[in-house]
Amino acid sequence: MTHMNGPRMTGVIAFQGRPGAYSDLACRNAYPAMRTLPCDTFQAAMAAVREGAAELAMMPTENSLAGRVPDMHILLPESGLYVVGEAFQRVEHCLLAPKGASIAGLKRAHSHAVALGQVRNILQELGLQAVIEADTAGAAEQVAGWNNPEDCAIASSLAAELFGLEILRRNVEDASHNTTRFYVMARAPRQVAPETPGLMTTFVFRVRNVPAALYKALGGFATNGVNMTKLESYMVGGHFTATQFLCDVEGHPEQPALRRALEELSFFSRETRILGVYPAAQFRKDQGDAD
Repeated sequence: MTHMNGPRMTGVIAFQGRPGAYSDLACRNAYPAMRTLPCDTFQAAMAAVREGAAELAMMPTENSLAGRVPDMHILLPESGLYVVGEAFQRVEHCLLAPKGASIAGLKRAHSHAVALGQVRNILQELGLQAVIEADTAGAAEQVAGWNNPEDCAIASSLAAELFGLEILRRNVEDASHNTTRFYVMARAPRQVAPETPGLMTTFVFRVRNVPAALYKALGGFATNGVNMTKLESYMVGGHFTATQFLCDVEGHPEQPALRRALEELSFFSRETRILGVYPAAQFRKDQGDAD
């Protein structure tokens, strides 16, 4: 289940992938009143927002099993968009096949490489040959088109609904905690009052190329008691000496603790840029209570 805090939205929300992809499912769960717009690439989904074809974009940033989504940390700061929310989507893989097919008759399982790596147990149990496709929803669409009872797809229940496939078995993933986190992007930042509880701030910064620069830059967050939930590093412009960091922290930049931490960061960084301030998803609290 996806948890999303924020105002009820109408209009269009873009995502990367085919109809029925997990990003599509995240859009529908987080913003049920909005129409989803499938895009071929992450860049195309962001461009749809910049150009006004969509109000929002649902962009995956990390998965609890696969780790960070490649290129997203580079694309976000250069997109010209702002983070206005976050969503968490549980990845529940289903075994999908044409109507009338049986588990006993299956021979090949089609899906994205990451998804196939997350269902090794069921593939071994049923003796299925894993066939890598471009994405999960696309694999479901292909299986529906072939209408061959020997071919199945590993995809979402939404893909089964959209392409008329039967769900032969649900929740076939090896790990039950398989969850993807998304940034919700918009053309303009959303103004949030500093006193609002449960806020997140996403920002990027570059450290100066001096000894212990990162240690000194992050010291203010520790001394001011600011919880940092994400820290990603990557090269800028192909230079090993130019490193940029993408961070998520709890709080609002105008709250005293985070304000002091960001001020201290500015002494040791070349550039600090806020990408968005937004309500933390209910999923965070639910996960914290479970722990």
